[in-house]
Amino acid sequence: MYYAWLENPKSVHESWDAFFRKADPGATGEANHMQKADLQTKASLIRSQGLTMAPAKAEKLVEDHLAVQSLIRAYQIRGHHVAQLDPLGILDADLDSFVPSDLITTIDKLGFYGLHEGDLDKVFRLPTTTYIGGNETSLSLREIIKRLENSYCQHIGLEFMFINDVEQCQWIRQKFETPGIMRFTSDEKRTLLARLVRSTRFEDFLARKWSSEKRFGLEGCEVMIPALKMLIDKSSEMGLEYVILGMPHRGRLNVLANVIRKDLEQIFCQFDPKLEASDEGSGDVKYHLGMYHERINRATNKKLTLSLVANPSHLEAVDPVVQGKTKAEQFYRGDNEGKKVMSILVHGDAAFAGQGVVYETFHLSDLPSYTTNGTIHVVVNNQIGFTTDPRMARSSPYPTDVARVVNAPIFHVNADDPKAVMYVCSVAAEWRNTFHKDVVIDLVCYRRSGHNEMDEPMFTQPLMYKQIHKQVPVLKKYADKLISEGIVSLQEFEEEIAKYDKICEEAYTQSKDKKILNIKHWLDSPWPGFFTLEGEPKSMTCPPTGIPEDMLSHIGNVASSVPVENFKIHGGLSRILKSRLEMTRNRQVDWALAEYMAFGSLLKEGIHVRLSGQDVERGDL
Repeated sequence: MYYAWLENPKSVHESWDAFFRKADPGATGEANHMQKADLQTKASLIRSQGLTMAPAKAEKLVEDHLAVQSLIRAYQIRGHHVAQLDPLGILDADLDSFVPSDLITTIDKLGFYGLHEGDLDKVFRLPTTTYIGGNETSLSLREIIKRLENSYCQHIGLEFMFINDVEQCQWIRQKFETPGIMRFTSDEKRTLLARLVRSTRFEDFLARKWSSEKRFGLEGCEVMIPALKMLIDKSSEMGLEYVILGMPHRGRLNVLANVIRKDLEQIFCQFDPKLEASDEGSGDVKYHLGMYHERINRATNKKLTLSLVANPSHLEAVDPVVQGKTKAEQFYRGDNEGKKVMSILVHGDAAFAGQGVVYETFHLSDLPSYTTNGTIHVVVNNQIGFTTDPRMARSSPYPTDVARVVNAPIFHVNADDPKAVMYVCSVAAEWRNTFHKDVVIDLVCYRRSGHNEMDEPMFTQPLMYKQIHKQVPVLKKYADKLISEGIVSLQEFEEEIAKYDKICEEAYTQSKDKKILNIKHWLDSPWPGFFTLEGEPKSMTCPPTGIPEDMLSHIGNVASSVPVENFKIHGGLSRILKSRLEMTRNRQVDWALAEYMAFGSLLKEGIHVRLSGQDVERGDL
C-alpha cells in the first residue's frame, strides 16, 4: 500500500493517505528539493522492479535488496582472492587457487543470491556500508558489480574487514570505493616516472660497473623506491620530521642512493677492494651499514631527518631495534602521538612469515609503554624465499597474515602497476597519521636475478624464471603508457635517463679518489661530539663516574623508606626495607641496593631511566 501511495496518494483509502503523510512527511507537497529527488528515486526503484502491489512482489523486492547487500559485503571481504596481484600472472599471490563462490565471476553465479541475468538492469538502493555510488544512492545491479570489481578485484587487494572498528572500516571503504578517487595529475605522473628512472638506472649502473659483485639488486621491484618516497612525502606533508627505516639487503643500496640521498661516490667506493678502513669497527659489508641524513624534502620544502638502521644478516632482527630507536626519539621530542617521528620497516615475504621476531614486534605495537603510534610495513613479496616456493615455506595464504593479530589493514598491490602502488602508499601514510596504528603494504613483485647476482635461479625455479625473462620491466611499461597518453615525449624520457646516467658516471669517477672509509659516514645516529672535525673518533677515555658517599647514603635511605605517610605495607616488604636501611647504615650493599644506587644517581643528574620487564613490577629492585 505504501508503494502504491508513493506513486499515487489517491490510490489508497484516505485514512491510509493521512497515515502515510504523517509517517513520511517528505512525500507531501511541502517536500523540499532533496526530498522530492529521494521520492523520485524510490518511485523509479519501484517502477524498475515492475511491482504490482502483491505481497509476494514486495517480499521479493526485500529479498533482492538483502541479496545485493550480501553481494557488496562479499566483495569487501573476499574480493582480494580474485584480484590480479601477480605481475607474472602465474601464481596465486595468496596460495589459494579457489575462487570464492559468492563473487560474481560468471553470470550463472548470480543464482547464489537468488538473482538472475534479468535482474542486472534492475535498480537497487545502496546500503550505508558502501561508497561505490559516489553521489548516487541507487545503481543497477550491473553497475554495482562493475564498480565492486574495479574497487576490489583489479591490481589492489584489500584485507580489512576483520578490523572490529566500524569507523576504520568505513574510512578504508571510502578511500578505495569512491568512484574516480585514484586520480593523479600529469605532474605527479612525471615525478613517478623520474623516480622509476632513478631506481632502475641505479641498478643498471651497478650491474654494468661491477658485474661480478653481489649487490642484492631491486630488479623486479623497482617501484619500491617511489613507494618509500611517497610514504615519506605524504607523511612530511602531515607534519612528520623524522623517519627511522629498517630493511634487509635487497634494494638497500638503492634506498641509500635514491631515498636517503647518500652521496653516490660514498656508495660506489664501497665496491673498491683496496679501500682501507680508517678506524675500528668499520669492516662490515656495504649492505649492512646504516646512515643518518638531514635534508629538505623536495616535495614539501620541509626539513626531514632520515635514519637507516644498520642491520645484521639475521633477517628481521632489526625490527625491535627500529621500534626502540623510534620510541626513544619520540620520548625525547615529547612526541606522545607519533606526529613527528615514524618508523618504516621493509621486509621480505619469506622472512615476514617465517621469523618469530616479526610476531613479537607486532605485539609491542599497541602496548602503552612501547607503542610507536603505528609502523608502516612494506613487504617486498618476491613470491620466493631464496630458492623455496611459498607453498613449501608457509601454511598461511599470504605472507602478511601475521599482521591480522593486531587489526592492521593489509593492502596487497601488483608492483607492476606503479599508479596503484603510489595510491596505496598515500592511503597507508594517511591511515597511520589518522589512526596511529600499524599498516601493511604487500608489494607483490618478482626477483629478476637470483637471491643474489651470483646465484642461478633457473636451477631451482625454471618455470618462474622463463616467465621472468619474458617480463617487460616496469619502467618501460610505465614510460610507454605515459608517452601514449601524451604526458611525456620519448625525447623527455630519454633525457631523464641520460641525466641520471651522467650523475652516476661523475660520482663513479670521483669515487676512485677515495682511499679511506670513515665510519662517521655510515652511522644511523648523529653522535654529536663523538668525532673530531677530520672524522676520527675522539679519545675513548671515560671521566670518573664515582659519586660522594653522602649521596649514596641519601639514595639508600630513600630506597628504604615508604613515600606515603600512614601507608600500611605488607610485612614481608617492611622486612626487606629494614634490611636495606641496615645495609646502608653499615656501608654495605647487595645487588639490588647497588642497582638502586646506580639508577638513583642517574636520576639525580636528570638522566631519564626506563625500566621494563616482568620483575620490575614486583619491586625486586
